[in-house]
Amino acid sequence: MEFKDYYKILGVTKTSTDEEIKQAYRKLAMKFHPDKNKGDKTSETKFKEISEAYEVLKDKEKRYKYDNLGSSFNNYRQTGGSDAEFNWNDWYSRSQNKTKAGKQSSNFSDIFESSGGGVSEFFEKIFGEGFGTKKSSTAQFKKGEDYSAVVEITLDEAFNGTTRTLSIDGQKIDIKIKPGIKDGQKMKISGKGQPGKRANSSGDLIITIKIKPHKRVERKDDDLFVDINIDLYKAILGGSATIATFGGKIKINIPPESQQGTTLKINDMGMPNYKNPDEKGDLYIKLNIDLPTNLTEKEIELFKELKGIRN
Repeated sequence: MEFKDYYKILGVTKTSTDEEIKQAYRKLAMKFHPDKNKGDKTSETKFKEISEAYEVLKDKEKRYKYDNLGSSFNNYRQTGGSDAEFNWNDWYSRSQNKTKAGKQSSNFSDIFESSGGGVSEFFEKIFGEGFGTKKSSTAQFKKGEDYSAVVEITLDEAFNGTTRTLSIDGQKIDIKIKPGIKDGQKMKISGKGQPGKRANSSGDLIITIKIKPHKRVERKDDDLFVDINIDLYKAILGGSATIATFGGKIKINIPPESQQGTTLKINDMGMPNYKNPDEKGDLYIKLNIDLPTNLTEKEIELFKELKGIRN
């Protein structure tokens, strides 16, 4: 039986770290996953092979045992022994005695149900006959790990909706963000996480939305709050003002004798509701009154005259 070089299969070395091995596996699994290569038997076989290699090298105990086998197997061949005559049962018995009770992983039946077959004979020779061939409902539905990402957008984009393109393991994914999304809200893109143990069992991509603070607009739930400045005369006499909103410019009426801090409410001009974009919150406009400065002598006299009239 041929010795399988799991390190070579994943394109790593014996000194590679756990993270380097994980990254190598992810890259290869994405390339040869059955979901991307439907009907391709070569890719299916390759996927089984890299999955088997990763199953061993990601686990400390399994990797130690595999490295021990590699040393024994190489020593045997260097002394003139042939591959076919290597005594697997003798090696397995001796390695079992070296393994501490309770340390060795026993969940071998969870391996490689993904591709519709068990593990290789080589794997069984290392860990014992029968491992990897028992069907398990848990194994059949074991998903890959979820990926996570943070996407930053503006409040304007949150109002109107927007799109982003993410690159996950070399694959470009277009993300559509609906109007009304909130800061910290999470989106799930199914099947765009790490490849799982079988076809159609990849993990999900979990996206957290971060909305950058706006310089002049504040959001509370689906309501929007904004301040505008008006001059003294418009505050006293009334009038109109034009303001820019996320939905475009609007004209508002300023009531006569408006006081500092007066708040005007415009119905249905706030943020769209995420679940029902046709429904919107309200827009609240706070009036800040600019008092005149650098008055002329005539203006001062007029204010004194007005003061006298008021008194």
